[in-house]
Amino acid sequence: MPNAQWDGLLLDASLATMDRAGVPYGLIENAALAWKDGAIVFAGAQHDLRDAPERLAAEVASAGGALVTPGLIDCHTHLVFGGDRADEFERRLNGASYEEIARSGGGILSSVRATRAASEDELLAQSLPRARALLADGVTTVEIKSGYGLDLDSELKMLRVARRIGAELGIGVSTTLLAAHALPPEFKDRADDYVELIRTQILPAAAREGLADMVDAFCERIAFSPAQTRRVFERARELGLPVKLHADQLSDLGGAALAAEFGARSAEHLEHTGEAGVRAMAAAGTVAVLLPGAFYALRETQPPPIAQFREHGVAMAIASDLNPGTSPLLSLRLALNMACIELRLTPEEALRGATVHAARALGLDDRGMLKTGLRADFVVWNARHPAELCYWIGGGLAREVRVGGRAMR
Repeated sequence: MPNAQWDGLLLDASLATMDRAGVPYGLIENAALAWKDGAIVFAGAQHDLRDAPERLAAEVASAGGALVTPGLIDCHTHLVFGGDRADEFERRLNGASYEEIARSGGGILSSVRATRAASEDELLAQSLPRARALLADGVTTVEIKSGYGLDLDSELKMLRVARRIGAELGIGVSTTLLAAHALPPEFKDRADDYVELIRTQILPAAAREGLADMVDAFCERIAFSPAQTRRVFERARELGLPVKLHADQLSDLGGAALAAEFGARSAEHLEHTGEAGVRAMAAAGTVAVLLPGAFYALRETQPPPIAQFREHGVAMAIASDLNPGTSPLLSLRLALNMACIELRLTPEEALRGATVHAARALGLDDRGMLKTGLRADFVVWNARHPAELCYWIGGGLAREVRVGGRAMR
């Protein structure tokens, strides 16, 4: 125990530390959590405190037996975009498929037009409410992708807005360059030329300006081939940028295996991934990011190979996939419920997917658990047991959200 006074101490908590091997949720009852200078300095049984609470910390409070978890981590979002696509939602309900909408000029390209037209400040104003909704629901770190600009200036504009969201709200933001998301209209039937633009201009500029933490691509029939994706990833590797991949969502093009070949932090969607891809991910340590919101919104019927991920020890993360077209989902906690109901994950698997494994999918080793030395990102819930976070469908359960020990308002 440190001699220095702590900044804060929370007593009478039920801590889901997500850290203790062999203990469901790493749960500690009658526990205390303390922090100093933005980091956790104590997370354990309250009777292990070695002094009176008022002598240990400047701020002492009681959780009243409430559940406390690590801050949730939304490791796959597209929350920066212009406009919305409610009209496409209606078209899908009237029978149009995702591919039909995309090929008719809708889909991603609809968001591209609105995003290009918005100024940086306008884009920030449109995107902040979405980020605030995630924060209010317990998210303390969020990944934000570009991919609705599809030209140099607009892609960098999106990444700058993502950085500004982190600064404005005081939350963790990881940025991902997804210029290889769709073919822009000015490059119609010239996909290889656009890939070259990404390689020679967009990627180097994002790296030079420090705007991208990772690089992503959409490897699919309606987007980019495995060969084109490989070219993007090779350039990312030359620039020292880690990769992740939208893989095998609509068909098995070997995207999961390709991601694993490049040591990707994660592969995402994965509904059509075969066993070879699962084995490759396991060998590479690539996290499977499951996106039940898109599965739900698109009314998909083939789930990702959950049993094979379990069998081969592939870590499974859960994310909202917040985006204007296929997952307009403003709640990561609702995504956890969907993961349990639709994909048959257990509540513990789902919560690990939004904490420990989500942190790993972003390459972040300083959060995702309630453990001494990690960031003091945590949530006090209006709940008593971790399963409640997956059990309740909707509603505001987060009582208090702290990032680096600082209360979010």
